[in-house]
Amino acid sequence: MASIKVILRTKANSDGSFPLAIQVTKDRKSSIIHIGHSIKDSDWDATNQRVKKSHPNSARMNNLILKKKAEANDTLLDMETKGRDVSSGAIKRKIKPDGGASFFAQASVYLKNLETSGKYGRHTSETSRIKYFKEFLGGRDIAFSEITVNLLNQFRAWLKGNRGIGERTVMNYLLLIRTIYNQAIKSNVTDNKNYPFGRGKIVIKFPDSIKIGLTAEEVKTIEKLELTGYGDHCRNVWLVAFYYAGMRISDVLRLRWSDFRDGRLQYAMTKNLKVDSLKTPDKVLRILEKYKQEPQKHDFIFPELKVLDELKPYEVERKIRFASKRIGMALKEIVKDAGITKNISPHIARHTFGHIAGDKIPIQILQHLYRHSNISTTINYQGNFVHDKTDNALDTVLDF
Repeated sequence: MASIKVILRTKANSDGSFPLAIQVTKDRKSSIIHIGHSIKDSDWDATNQRVKKSHPNSARMNNLILKKKAEANDTLLDMETKGRDVSSGAIKRKIKPDGGASFFAQASVYLKNLETSGKYGRHTSETSRIKYFKEFLGGRDIAFSEITVNLLNQFRAWLKGNRGIGERTVMNYLLLIRTIYNQAIKSNVTDNKNYPFGRGKIVIKFPDSIKIGLTAEEVKTIEKLELTGYGDHCRNVWLVAFYYAGMRISDVLRLRWSDFRDGRLQYAMTKNLKVDSLKTPDKVLRILEKYKQEPQKHDFIFPELKVLDELKPYEVERKIRFASKRIGMALKEIVKDAGITKNISPHIARHTFGHIAGDKIPIQILQHLYRHSNISTTINYQGNFVHDKTDNALDTVLDF
């Protein structure tokens, strides 16, 4: 059985005082939880675990000690009742979790993990969303038990009415809150008793979005444009993405010369690490020829990541995000000059491939090219570009 006692730490502070702490011992292993206050050794009654009356705030300090000890005992009893791990470390994490027990304390842990794992794009967008949630709350912190269905519905309305945010983006905010809530549950910071997500509560469902790709003729127009310098480079990046079934811009910019062997491209998609080997089309080879004379660094083909001395994940993601934004702006000017009125971005390369593929390619092959784990994802995605049946149905009814 675990034991809980209040102790005075043996290592003194610079002012000669000693930190007060709760010591949790289980199976001869102890964990220390600092209370946040320090006193002189002469003011401590170790036998009775109390602050002596010689301390000017002895009454208040003893009340705090009793409260903290009671919380620790309640936590221990709750964990034993529910059959959870009751090691000293587990009790400590439950009483005083890493980063803190409030929502925004856990949000800080979440953001730090994103930064450490090099997720620059997500770190940037999630930081902004957390700030909006805090603004909605008037700048105050909040306990997980306060995050109710009613509160989240108010937040959803606030995002739409006060910030003009659309439903799809609102879902990203709710998804973030759910992710941090789940993190807190897994870390034993809170439990799922008041969990506000799920059937009959807050359901996160992204609305359908309209996916429009370029036609084959529009792609040919882009291919034939007379471009030089940075404009030509942006077109090259976009075309390589399109030629490889809508490869993500982040993967295009990561391409290395060593990825191309025996007339094939072999690479792992960054998003899901799925590895594949694809034939290198002649159109791609002609583009690669343009970059063979450029300075080699880190074996990258395209220049965006060559400016980095070290390939730290966070800096790589950061550079790709800025480069993607700049390439996207250049592409808009390119299609404008080409007389194409459709919106274009790096990701439209994927929609364009899907639009031109239509129902010409077996869905299983498209699943392989898109790197989808589930074929239903491919069917739903490709459904954005195949309209023959509905078009024929309309013609049948209206042909009179």
